[in-house]
Amino acid sequence: MSTLRTENLSKTFGDSGHPVHALRGVNLSVEPGEFVAIMGPSGSGKSTLLYLLGGLDRPTTGKVLLGDADLGALDDEALSALRRTRIGFVFQFFNLIPVLTARENVAMPLILDGVPRATALQRADEALSRVGLVDRGEHRPAELSGGQQQRVALARAMVTNPALILGDEPTGNLDSQASDEIVGLLRKASDDWGRTVIIVTHDPRIAAHADRIVFLKDGQIVDENRLAGQSSPEDIRERFGKVAVR
Repeated sequence: MSTLRTENLSKTFGDSGHPVHALRGVNLSVEPGEFVAIMGPSGSGKSTLLYLLGGLDRPTTGKVLLGDADLGALDDEALSALRRTRIGFVFQFFNLIPVLTARENVAMPLILDGVPRATALQRADEALSRVGLVDRGEHRPAELSGGQQQRVALARAMVTNPALILGDEPTGNLDSQASDEIVGLLRKASDDWGRTVIIVTHDPRIAAHADRIVFLKDGQIVDENRLAGQSSPEDIRERFGKVAVR
């Protein structure tokens, strides 16, 4: 069974007199352990698609199915519980809580789900160890570099052992060395830890690490590269350019 699939997924903003069609009939299936990058021009619907996949927004029509769960059919409480336990999020600007330590930030999803604090902190240490930061667990975000903060955010995304990790430009606020570290960890999450990973990125160098690249334009899938991991950034940049000007 696919980890995630969409059926004729559409999202429209605005009123009936001035509708903005952000997504139009998107059908996408992502397998367990697959690493997928989503690319497209500004305004193509990339972030809208990611937010729908993560249950952060609801579709106008169509379905998002995480396993056998139809996200659009869940009430707010059930959807919130599903996001906490089955989906991990990594955003461009880290979204760490400034007054908490790294291990407390990572433990927070578990604590919110009722896990005892001591157990949650122990699991946070395990997640930080996976991203090479267990020795920085008592530091607050302001005491960490950008790359370290994003590694904390990735540990937080993985601490609940979710089936799916979603990243919205997860390297967009990092230098090239830190970007390489983060995409390497996302690749490891897919290859070694069995997570399905979907990221939005504008960077062909980052997209080259994925198993597959999905290209969006005007809210629709217009092309797919299923050999992304064998393509150079230059190949992807050229292909993206051709997609963008169609």
